[in-house]
Amino acid sequence: MKYKIFIDKTREEEILIYAHKKTKMIDEIENIILSEGVEITAYKNNETFKLSPLEICCFSAEDNRVFAFTMKDKLQIKQRLYQLDEILNENFIKINKSCIINIKCIKKFDASLSGNLCVTLENGFKDYVSRRNLKSVKERLGVR
Repeated sequence: MKYKIFIDKTREEEILIYAHKKTKMIDEIENIILSEGVEITAYKNNETFKLSPLEICCFSAEDNRVFAFTMKDKLQIKQRLYQLDEILNENFIKINKSCIINIKCIKKFDASLSGNLCVTLENGFKDYVSRRNLKSVKERLGVR
């Protein structure tokens, strides 16, 4: 694969990709581009952090507060889940009324006999997919 980079301050920025088919690498590039400029402000111990959506594994609402979980930290954020759902790219999917996950951080699914689907993320976070969201989650991930 060949690539070229041209630095020209007089032209509008654009990215062009010529490919024979869409691959995982192209999907990754697209997600990075879509995440550009979106920052989530997070708080922990009177400190403020700016997070890229690429760093976040999931968002979860607990005790009327919303938290962003990264690979290492749990940080509080001011936005509500519905606000996050509007600004996040297609890497994020709502699995129940109190949790939005980054599909790139999924480690495994556990299906129970009762039909519940538990999602485990790379950072160890676990939550269940609600029956209401089960169909859309399966469609998004290509699972039957």
